[in-house]
Amino acid sequence: MAKVKIGYFCQNCGAQHSQWMGQCTHCGTWNTLVEERVEKGQKTAFGGASQASHHGERSKALRLGEIKAESASRLCTRDAEFNRALGGGITAGSVNLLGGEPGIGKSTLLLQLALQLAPHKVLYVSGEESPLQIKRRATRLPFENPHLFLSNETQTRGVFHQLDRVQPDLLIVDSIQSLQTDCIDASPGTVVQLRASTAELVQFSKASNTPVVLIGHITKAGQLAGPKVLEHLVDTVLQFEGDPNHVHRILRVLKNRFGSTSALGVYEMRENGLREVANPSDSLITRKGAQLSGSSIAVTLAGMRPLLIEVQALVSSAVYGTPQRSATGYDAKRLNMLLAVLEKRAGFELGTKDVFLNVTGGIRVTDPALDLAVIAAILSSDSDSCIPENYCFTAEVGLSGELRAVRRVEPRISEAEKLGFKKVFLSPYNHLSQEPKEIEPVRIAKVADLCQALFQF
Repeated sequence: MAKVKIGYFCQNCGAQHSQWMGQCTHCGTWNTLVEERVEKGQKTAFGGASQASHHGERSKALRLGEIKAESASRLCTRDAEFNRALGGGITAGSVNLLGGEPGIGKSTLLLQLALQLAPHKVLYVSGEESPLQIKRRATRLPFENPHLFLSNETQTRGVFHQLDRVQPDLLIVDSIQSLQTDCIDASPGTVVQLRASTAELVQFSKASNTPVVLIGHITKAGQLAGPKVLEHLVDTVLQFEGDPNHVHRILRVLKNRFGSTSALGVYEMRENGLREVANPSDSLITRKGAQLSGSSIAVTLAGMRPLLIEVQALVSSAVYGTPQRSATGYDAKRLNMLLAVLEKRAGFELGTKDVFLNVTGGIRVTDPALDLAVIAAILSSDSDSCIPENYCFTAEVGLSGELRAVRRVEPRISEAEKLGFKKVFLSPYNHLSQEPKEIEPVRIAKVADLCQALFQF
């Protein structure tokens, strides 16, 4: 009989300790150690003995030239945005982890993906919803796959039994926190169960060359729940994010062993599922009939994909004495830095005024090229002057008030030119290999010169 002992595992990093202590010695977090029962020499539900107990045939070291380089086959879906994010489709034998806020649309995305994979066979395992609930949700989607199999198994042994019976081309597990293996005496969602269940699915995926997609919960801090080793076990880590009050959703790639992490997919949440947004720049910009102050267009870069985003600012006198600084979709500390640069380097008195900033579309932008558009929107609102609709901005602002060059400026300008913009304001240190024909680059060296270039004062 397997020997049972007690171990203490950190819920943050997954490190094991022999005794309980207030602080984890590996990651430094407090009060995260949880007592779990550990069985030595345990068996896994898939393939008999665990990987740690393999003492049979030893692998032979090969020279680098002896290894045959073969391109990995991919399961190409009908979802162009999902294919773009993963670099061409789901790689055979890969394990993919999808995380996101509750209610953001993770289950809808994967159910829609499974329905679009006809005539491929898909096994959808859900430990959180019954097959009837999934059926009702599937009827709202405009897709159909007669080879989609549903199961509400929560034991890995039962999942492997269904896999032997169905022989699917893709396995979807919703969610990994609801799955458990009977080889370990621990509750579902604990560090030990997450690690063991994921390891069994990884072992199955590599042995059968079947791709697996796992849905993972996230913590209040926005990180994937469970030990960090969970992200090391899988091949791809995806993040599905967006504001629940807005329709846009972004699929980001945090880790990808078979492609780039610079790609992303953009969706729009509707009543009948998620709609792919082929041209996100056009949908994120509001075409206004009348000219309004405090609005500018930024040419940003999300991964390797250029996006045009509308930035709105409101500057008003501080009523309660202490000025307020509020930013939605933008770093509030960076906003305070830009306001200090405007006061120190350009002479604008904003210390006694409230400043509110909003990035439309419900998305969060971290590209420093947004700086110039933020300053343009603030100056437009402060002077109550309108910026022409066919002007856009892309430059980083330094602490000395200088405009710094941004990377990949030519694809940014090409995207703005495609959408009909006539002028793009950028740093003079951005050198173009060829001057564009339909859009005029306006080079500004300092923030103090922006008002003169925009409003002629």
